[in-house]
Amino acid sequence: MSSLLVAVVDDDASVRRALTRLLQSAGLRVLTCASATEFLATGVSSAPDCVILDIHLGGMSGLEMLSRLRESGCSLPVLIITAHDDAQTREAAARVGCTAYLRKPLDGKMLLDEVAAAMKRAA
Repeated sequence: MSSLLVAVVDDDASVRRALTRLLQSAGLRVLTCASATEFLATGVSSAPDCVILDIHLGGMSGLEMLSRLRESGCSLPVLIITAHDDAQTREAAARVGCTAYLRKPLDGKMLLDEVAAAMKRAA
């Protein structure tokens, strides 16, 4: 089993389960969080190698979480996922430093390819 850890931050339990199964099938370890606050509370000691982050979360948005990470100096690869795609959202995601921007429903192979590419660039 890989030592690489991918965090999935999404408030939809079914999305977290599906992504966990997909990522584990590729040999990756997975940490799931239902909110940005929950993820941020995990602390640096459990920092993942990559984050898959939904934009629309209850409470703090995914973009706000990513902005906080970048402001704190964190260069962790973050793949934004969303079901509510528009030009303004894509531009906002780029401004806060997302590594990749993917629309739901997600293509499993494409997502795994993006995760691998993001972790390779970060290494």
